[in-house]
Amino acid sequence: MAYVAGKLAFVVLRPSNLMLLLALLGVGGLWWRRRWGTAVTSAAILGIAACTALPVGRWLTIPLENRFPPPGGYPGRVDGAVFLGGGIVIDVTEARRQPSFGATMERFAVIPQLLRRYPEARLVFTGGSPSGDDTGPNEATAVGSFLADQGVPDGRVTLDHRAKSTRDNAAVSLSMARPLPGETWLLVTSAAHMPRAMGVFRAAGWPEPLAWPVDYRTTGEVELAVEPRMGERLDELDQAAYEWYGLLYYRLLGYTDSIFPRPVAG
Repeated sequence: MAYVAGKLAFVVLRPSNLMLLLALLGVGGLWWRRRWGTAVTSAAILGIAACTALPVGRWLTIPLENRFPPPGGYPGRVDGAVFLGGGIVIDVTEARRQPSFGATMERFAVIPQLLRRYPEARLVFTGGSPSGDDTGPNEATAVGSFLADQGVPDGRVTLDHRAKSTRDNAAVSLSMARPLPGETWLLVTSAAHMPRAMGVFRAAGWPEPLAWPVDYRTTGEVELAVEPRMGERLDELDQAAYEWYGLLYYRLLGYTDSIFPRPVAG
């Protein structure tokens, strides 16, 4: 229920949708109270213009991506790794009957690379159907096909078909991996998603995993970029807002112990 409620809430809270709704509300308000309608419409239009002209989404993404820096190099020993889903376009995969990958596919595209470096490590991919439909196509099935095409032996990577949220990822992978104290486990997900993922994994009872961020979208530095890609900036803003909303929402529900989890000192 909380999962569905959160998804529905973000339909309205998504910045691009919210500003459009405010603009429409302001236009409607012109027939009721002209001054109020003009103010709301103007604010919405200025907001859209500012967020389209300026890389606001990138600015909001930078602290998320910088929160958990990658290790300085490959650890000497890795006992296992958990890869979070999110890089499969489910509806296109179902319609075309072949895996369709989204922008975040780096979350699982690194599996063959890590497998070659750590051939004895236990690897778990966790990602079901975002809609919660256990009978339809899911991310784990698509990733299984991808890994087979990459020459990874069947069964070498444990696939979780059930998880539909980050909280599910943590709980289900914990029961499948059963990590032992003192073992080194990598947590692989998009850099911007890493703060929420680490908070959830800690709260689920995972021994502190080693953050292995991938799928970077920024250079890590605040820049006033002037580029011919203004149409993408609202999408960048929506993606950044989704993670910030997710951090707050998960904290309110008690899924994490901190609004903005940080690396463990030392």
